[in-house]
Amino acid sequence: MYQFKIVTDSTADLPEEYLLKHEIGCINLSYIIEGAIYGQGQELSIENFYELMRKGKMPTTSQVNPDEAKKRFEEFYQTDKNILYLAFSSGLSGTFQSGLIAAEEMMAEHPDCNIIVIDTLCASMGEALIVHKAVSLREQGKSMDEVAEWVKENKLKVVHVLTVDDLNHLYRGGRVSKAAAVVGTMVSVKPQLHVNDEGKLAVLGKTRGRKKSLDSLVDYMEEKGAYRGENDEVFIIHGDCIEDAEYVKEQVKNRMGIQNFMINFAGPIIGAHTGPGVIGLFFMGDSR
Repeated sequence: MYQFKIVTDSTADLPEEYLLKHEIGCINLSYIIEGAIYGQGQELSIENFYELMRKGKMPTTSQVNPDEAKKRFEEFYQTDKNILYLAFSSGLSGTFQSGLIAAEEMMAEHPDCNIIVIDTLCASMGEALIVHKAVSLREQGKSMDEVAEWVKENKLKVVHVLTVDDLNHLYRGGRVSKAAAVVGTMVSVKPQLHVNDEGKLAVLGKTRGRKKSLDSLVDYMEEKGAYRGENDEVFIIHGDCIEDAEYVKEQVKNRMGIQNFMINFAGPIIGAHTGPGVIGLFFMGDSR
């Protein structure tokens, strides 16, 4: 058993086998599509999820509330009294605040319980990258306080850069402005976005054509000095477009010499806002 338990959210888009291998707790956010609620025991395959979106079905998502977070903490507490919760960006969800409330209640009720809650200001596999770094430090024997301090000092070095096929999904969910969404309706224009220091999505620019939009992700990685040794593994998400994810991977390998990658679907919570065709690249840089 580890000295402390690392917990994150389903928004981290980590593969189930990774969570199990490293005994990571996961707090699931919920989504509704075609009138059915998923994420809390009832699941829909990711392929079916994106197929429904392509057919025009629009999912909605909801944050974790304090009662839900507390219920999960109670479950983790049965085996682990020390918990480090690396939460989804407060710039995109109220889940972090719910975790904070739940942790305070837990520690008031259980004096032997110690929960540290950190707003990672990260999303999707940017959140996953922070978890991965925390796991590595834990396996090196670092204490929970030491790992928490590293996360606080380095979370704004986790770079998120992504492109989507249609910004209207993000506008519908309130993640970008109407003005920004206009870009997503222009023929062949593909927006480039990132998660800024406030943990919010922001438009960086736009390119014309899909291939150029994918190349622009790797260009941004080069700009951020991401080849300087901090990236033992680079993370990539895709919205049911694995060939494009593999293309980005090969570009990173060829241009920066990085060999280790984790590629996964953008899960339903992230995918509900980014839509099919999203590609995201996540790595450690000098700054966001």
